[in-house]
Amino acid sequence: MKLSRTWALAALSASAMTLGVAHAEDRSDWPSSFTVGTASQGGTYFAYGSGWANFVADNIGISGGGEVTGGPMQNMALVHTGDLAFGLTTMGPARESIDGNSPLAPGMKMDNVCAMFPMYQTPFSVTTLSSSGIESIADIPAGSRIGFGPAGSTSDTYFPRMLETLGVDFERRNGGWTDLGGQLQDGLLDVIAFAAGIPIPAVSQLEVQTDVNIIEFTEAEMNTILSEFPVSEFTIPASTYSTLNEDARAVSMWNFAIANCDLPESFVYEVTKLTMENNDKMVSIHKAARTSVPENYGKNTFIPWHPGAARWFNENGYSIDASMIQ
Repeated sequence: MKLSRTWALAALSASAMTLGVAHAEDRSDWPSSFTVGTASQGGTYFAYGSGWANFVADNIGISGGGEVTGGPMQNMALVHTGDLAFGLTTMGPARESIDGNSPLAPGMKMDNVCAMFPMYQTPFSVTTLSSSGIESIADIPAGSRIGFGPAGSTSDTYFPRMLETLGVDFERRNGGWTDLGGQLQDGLLDVIAFAAGIPIPAVSQLEVQTDVNIIEFTEAEMNTILSEFPVSEFTIPASTYSTLNEDARAVSMWNFAIANCDLPESFVYEVTKLTMENNDKMVSIHKAARTSVPENYGKNTFIPWHPGAARWFNENGYSIDASMIQ
């Protein structure tokens, strides 16, 4: 298909900015725009996903942006159906969605979702106001009002189960992270159970406005969670928040960027190439992107890789077996 003069000039201009986008790539089947499914405002997904979308759009010559969603579970569904080109997801919700166990669509196997690249680990952490007197999981009073993030999010899917396993009795509340932070300050919530990449914007904002406690798991609590859920050990560095005087013990899940499997191979190849070859730009979007590096590709053990993404990894010495490629 012959490109219009205006589009050709725009493409040439974008290539001239060159952050690794190929000059001779055939774009005839590329979409005219794209959207990235993130999560609620005030969370890491929104900051990371919106920034990444803008970075990609600025450098490949196609308009794109982030979209507020309910988080990983909903992103799996929207990418599967093609309503979104790209999304961000956590491995636990991804597994449940692929297996047909998503609460959003029970029985539907969301198998038109492909992996693109590793993002970062999502730590599970608890935050309260210092004035609450809550300094440990065991201190949380029976019947406490706990905010678990947007319905269907990673936090909402797994944190209630984790706290129930640890014997905590609570009233479950949902909402965006920024909104929940406001409710905590106003005394409408007792605790927020966060699952998001660090630093979490909503927690950083709370620290500026009031005194908070960031509660870690005890070693025994962590071991209980590790034995019951698909998580791994994680340490929140003391430097993450001004509130922390020392590293905090936590558990975490890995996050991956995902793509609709029907997207053109060359398009996903160029987006993956741009992202994986410019980690400094990604870190400037969000510090959590320090681990958005190709060496972590092996953290995905079950989401099939998009052929475009797999081509970039295989060309650069990161072996993805053909059986793992859609």
